[in-house]
Amino acid sequence: MIAKNKMTLLIIAAAMIYFPMTASAYVDPSVMSYTVQAIAGVAIAFGVIFGVVWRRVKKGAKKALNIDENAGKEVEEELSVKEDDKAK
Repeated sequence: MIAKNKMTLLIIAAAMIYFPMTASAYVDPSVMSYTVQAIAGVAIAFGVIFGVVWRRVKKGAKKALNIDENAGKEVEEELSVKEDDKAK
C-alpha cells in the first residue's frame, strides 16, 4: 500500500515537471514583500520551536544523567545594606 502511494506521488510529480502549466499573471511588488515576510516568519517560528524543544531535551538529559551545571561554581556570600550604612 505504501509503495503504491509513493509510486502514485512520483508519477504526479514527474507529470508536473514534464508538463508545466504557464501562468499569465502579474506579480505586484507588494506580493513579493508579503511572501518574503511570510517566509521569514515561518523560519523564525521554526527556530523558536527548535530552541524550546532543544532546551527541554537538554534539561531532561541533564536530569536523567544527574548532571548538575552549578556543581563547580563558587557562590558569593549575600550582602545586606542597613539604614545606617546608607546615611554615610
